[in-house]
Amino acid sequence: MLNIKSTSVAQAPKKRLSWNNPEVRAIVYQILAVALVGGAGWYLVHNTLHNLSVRNINTGFGFLTREAGFAIGEGMISFTPADTYQRAITVGVLNTLRVALIGILFATILGTIIGIARLSKNWLVRTVCSVYVEVMRNIPLLLQLFFWYVILIETMPGPRRAYHPVPGVFVSNRGIQMPTVHGEGLTWLLAGLALAVVLCLVLRSWARRRQEQTGQVFALGRVTIALLLVMPTLAWWLSGAQLSLDIPELKGFNFAGGMTLTPEFAALLFGLVIYTSAFIAEVVRSGIQSVDRGQWEAAGALGIKNSLVLRLVVLPQALRVIIPPMTSQYLNITKNSSLAVAIGYPDLVSVINTTLNQTGQAIEGILMIMAAYLTVSLSISVFMNWYNKRIALVER
Repeated sequence: MLNIKSTSVAQAPKKRLSWNNPEVRAIVYQILAVALVGGAGWYLVHNTLHNLSVRNINTGFGFLTREAGFAIGEGMISFTPADTYQRAITVGVLNTLRVALIGILFATILGTIIGIARLSKNWLVRTVCSVYVEVMRNIPLLLQLFFWYVILIETMPGPRRAYHPVPGVFVSNRGIQMPTVHGEGLTWLLAGLALAVVLCLVLRSWARRRQEQTGQVFALGRVTIALLLVMPTLAWWLSGAQLSLDIPELKGFNFAGGMTLTPEFAALLFGLVIYTSAFIAEVVRSGIQSVDRGQWEAAGALGIKNSLVLRLVVLPQALRVIIPPMTSQYLNITKNSSLAVAIGYPDLVSVINTTLNQTGQAIEGILMIMAAYLTVSLSISVFMNWYNKRIALVER
């Protein structure tokens, strides 16, 4: 009878702490890299604090609670020289966000139109758009800002001879004066508008599911316009809150009342939109051309109009190519808004420059500028990356 002895399974050899082990070397290299970066950072901070101490320069952000003592030409919130530096910087941040967001909106619209027009079969339209793109992309943005600022200041008439295109609107070298609304009813108007936007998004999702299931197209565009017009008005009417219209009037040598868009804001907005739209046009054009020509031919064989083919077939596919470089252009328009200081628009950089000149807190001021632009840029990147993943093709 044979005796079968059980043998234990051979165990894998234990890993030894040897320099010949690539995992050990990788860990050591990472520790050294972190140590070098940390040491360089410590040296810079220690050296900076030592130099500031030698020169008796105070550090910290305590100056933010002190009185600013300077005026800001325009802002989305009220500001007086008696307010703090913190409020002044808030005004600068809001001014930067205003010009960046409005610039992104109009640059996207104009760039998309020009990008599509560059593919037109009409020679004149195609040539004009090509010239626009090549000229605007190759002229420095700062020079364009100076150009638009001089045009708005030198060619526009004074307040007494201001253009009056529509009742309540005046265009002069002091800017564009427009009527504005005041009162508690404004809050209800904005609440109604926000509700209308939410309803439009819900309705859009429902219309898409309905079309996928039944093939029936819902008139989403007309319903959206109706909701955006009716809901704010209905909310204000039901609230019964007071709403007054403030119309600008010429008093002395300037206008009083209403809302003013200054020449500095207009020049900065024109420059950013025109410059960036040329780059966006190229992004849109290349995205459309990346879609296979067979998509056009297949949709045309079904008798679909070219405009519908572009909107429903080609552009949804082109977005997957357009979105990543479009994100870079949105970041550029946000960062390029810092050139506003050259034409006197009180953006974040301009306000903090005045602040650090008065307080001497240069390091703190530069850190706040960097933190603000980093936060805005990362927010745009996160949103665009989310949208890019949302429209990406899902492989089965």
